Amino acid sequence: CMRWPCLETGSQRARGRIRGAVGKESRGRGRGQRCGERGSEMLEFAFVVTMLMTLLLGIVTFARAYNIYQSITRAAREAARMAVLPDCATCGNNYIDPSTGVTEANSAIFAGAVSPALQAANLNPAAVLNYSETVGWLDAGDTEQQCGVTISFDYPYELNLPFTTMNLTTIDLPARVEMRRENQPSGGSCP
Repeated sequence: CMRWPCLETGSQRARGRIRGAVGKESRGRGRGQRCGERGSEMLEFAFVVTMLMTLLLGIVTFARAYNIYQSITRAAREAARMAVLPDCATCGNNYIDPSTGVTEANSAIFAGAVSPALQAANLNPAAVLNYSETVGWLDAGDTEQQCGVTISFDYPYELNLPFTTMNLTTIDLPARVEMRRENQPSGGSCP
């Protein structure tokens, strides 16, 4: 403060207010600012911008996570739709994949439905975790059981939230879809 003197002293401010009653009154912090307050606006701006940018990045990050969740749910729905339909109309109950022992590596459903749907959403199908395709009785809460397919898998997503404890944390987004088979089996057995 010694090198750059303050703009006004206390008595000068008082005289300015008296003169301001007749002419223009100086308002705001610019003219009556004290020496110790010179950098406070920049510091306040830095704090506010940091908080606002963190909030904005959080909104974008969680919006992207929700978008990925919707995309993997759509991929699971497409896979379940493909799995419940017979492979031809006159073949009876022949389905694309067998009822047991299906993994991501040997699944025609994964290759024909999940992988293209994920690629259409710019997601990597190789990143899918815990892929499961099961055929069995669906629990619909009804008295009548229905045979169907359950497709489930997880997809990893890395949160990028600077200045938080959640920065670079990977979460697994789950996708699980159940769909009843088109031709219900007769005789009370679900393959």
